Amino acid sequence: MTSPQQAATALESLHVPVNVAAATTGRTPTGTLRTRVVGATAIASAALVVIDNTVVGSAGSPTYGATVKEVLAFHADHPVAVTIAVGLEALNVPLLLLFLTGLHGLVRRRGGAGADWSRLAVAAGATLAAVMAFYAVLWDGVVLSAVELTEPSPVLELAWRMHAAAFAWSLPALGTTFIGATLATHASGLTPPWQRLLGVTGGGLLIAAGTANLAIADGSALLYVGVSGLAAWLVWLTATGVRLVRAHNS
Repeated sequence: MTSPQQAATALESLHVPVNVAAATTGRTPTGTLRTRVVGATAIASAALVVIDNTVVGSAGSPTYGATVKEVLAFHADHPVAVTIAVGLEALNVPLLLLFLTGLHGLVRRRGGAGADWSRLAVAAGATLAAVMAFYAVLWDGVVLSAVELTEPSPVLELAWRMHAAAFAWSLPALGTTFIGATLATHASGLTPPWQRLLGVTGGGLLIAAGTANLAIADGSALLYVGVSGLAAWLVWLTATGVRLVRAHNS
C-alpha cells in the first residue's frame, strides 16, 4: 500500500521542467528551424560572394597591379558590373552578421563550449563589415570619377589605391572571423574535424596576407595568398551551411 508521502514523491517525479525535457530529448522543432535558418544564411552569404566575383571577373576587372589607364577604361565601360557588385556586397553584410550572431546562439544552446570563440567571430565579423563598407564606398568613388574623366587623374588613382588597401585590411578581419567561427563550431560539435583544419589554415593565410596590406595596395601578388584563404572560407561556409540546413529532430 502506498503512503501519502510516497504518492507525492511519485507525482513530483513526473513533473519535468520544460528546459530539462528539451535538453534530454534532443532539438525542439523551433530549435531545428533556427538551426536551418542559420545554415541558410551561411549558404546565401557564400553564394553572394561567388556571384559578386563572377560578375566583375567576367567583365574583365583589372587587378590591383593594373595601370591607372586600365582602371579608368574598365570603370568607364562597365559601371553596371560594379553597381551589381557593390549592391551584392551591401546585401552580404546583414547576411554575414546574421549568420555569426545565429551561430553564437547555437553554440550557447549546445552547452556553451566554444562560446568565447563565437564571440570573437561576431566581433571580428562586425569589424569586417565596417571595413567592407569603406571598401565599397571607395569603389563607388572610382566609378563616379571614371564616368566623368577622359584621362587618369591623381584623385582616381588615390581612390583606387585606397580601395585596394581597404580590401587588404579586410583580410585579417575575415581571417579572425574564420578562425573564431571554426573553433566555436568544432568545440560545440557542429562541424567535423576536417573543417577545423581548413578553418585554421585558411584563416591563417588571410591574416598573413593582411600583414602585407601596403604591398597588396601597391599591386603585389601576395594578394593571392589572401585569395586562397577566401576560397577556403567559402568552402567552409558552404559546408557548414549545408550541415546546419540538414539538421533534424534527433
